[in-house]
Amino acid sequence: MDDNSSDRAYRVVRNDEEQYSVWWADRPLPDGWYAEGTEGSREECLSRINTVWTDMRPLSLRRRMDESAVG
Repeated sequence: MDDNSSDRAYRVVRNDEEQYSVWWADRPLPDGWYAEGTEGSREECLSRINTVWTDMRPLSLRRRMDESAVG
């Protein structure tokens, strides 16, 4: 089976740390990951991730840094 096949459907997934990934649309999501709402080709999903995931820091780190800046 060729996982890079252009006819294979993918979805964008996100975890609680607001980190994104691409997952096969026909497979159950791994624990801790949720469908973001975008499905399509691998390239379409990667394009969506490039648009929405502009800060690579995990959410918990961003929160700690924001608290440090305020305090």
